Amino acid sequence: MHFSSRVTASASPSMNSSSFLLTGFSGLEQQYSWISIPFSTIYTMVLLGSCLVLHVIRTEPSLHQPVFYFLAMLALTDLCMGLSTVHTVLGTLWGLSQEVILDACIAQSYFIYGLSFMESPILLAMAFDRYIAICHPLHYSSILTNNKIMKIGMAVLCRSTLLIPPVIIRLKFLNYCRPHILSHSFCLHQDLLRLACSDIRFNSYYALMLVICTLLLGAILILFSYVLILKSVLAIASQEERHKSLQTCISHICAVLVFYIPIISLTMVHCFGKHLSPIVHVLMGNIYIVFHL
Repeated sequence: MHFSSRVTASASPSMNSSSFLLTGFSGLEQQYSWISIPFSTIYTMVLLGSCLVLHVIRTEPSLHQPVFYFLAMLALTDLCMGLSTVHTVLGTLWGLSQEVILDACIAQSYFIYGLSFMESPILLAMAFDRYIAICHPLHYSSILTNNKIMKIGMAVLCRSTLLIPPVIIRLKFLNYCRPHILSHSFCLHQDLLRLACSDIRFNSYYALMLVICTLLLGAILILFSYVLILKSVLAIASQEERHKSLQTCISHICAVLVFYIPIISLTMVHCFGKHLSPIVHVLMGNIYIVFHL
């Protein structure tokens, strides 16, 4: 059946009221077979790469260090993010299935946001690790013990587990009176809100609070840690040692930029880009997911 006819059928009263249609890249349906190639490649590389990282860190005793434990946590969130989105993204692009029931949509939205909010404190923990390693190297092993790392990991998991459900569970009780057509190939919280006729102020304000209290606060603390690191590095007399110390931070800085730039861009587009073409919103949503794999 042609894509447009499926959209019409999905928007009709006969459609299951608890089902939604994932449109993906609306207007580019003829190119889906080509678009699926880079997405399939990225998902394969991310899933295999994350599994490889976890396997190497687990089996190589020399990597049983705090910085690599945090890297393993980051790889695990990437793996889970890939597994939670791959079936709808590739299912849409391959024409296998574009319909998703509300419960499945809410579950996917929970995993997307829960895993995203896990990455921020993990990156903060990695910044703390670099701060201790560079500014207090003699106390590194006594401060970042395996027990403390385990507590940090549990705190990261519990924070997302407790903070995300209130805003996601409420999606179940909203009245979706507009056509059940989602503009992405996966379920986003704000995408579902646009279809609701109920009062969505709680979701909007709570989501804003989460962004400010977690992502923004995390970014400020990471920036502060690097100010302290830079101050400590500049106090080192040897230029070679300065360069070596800063080199250990490059990979972490890149990971921070890859995490924050897409999420800030997506937020800006959703808040201030209502006049932009729908394809821009779709592209930003997919860029957000791809960069968080």
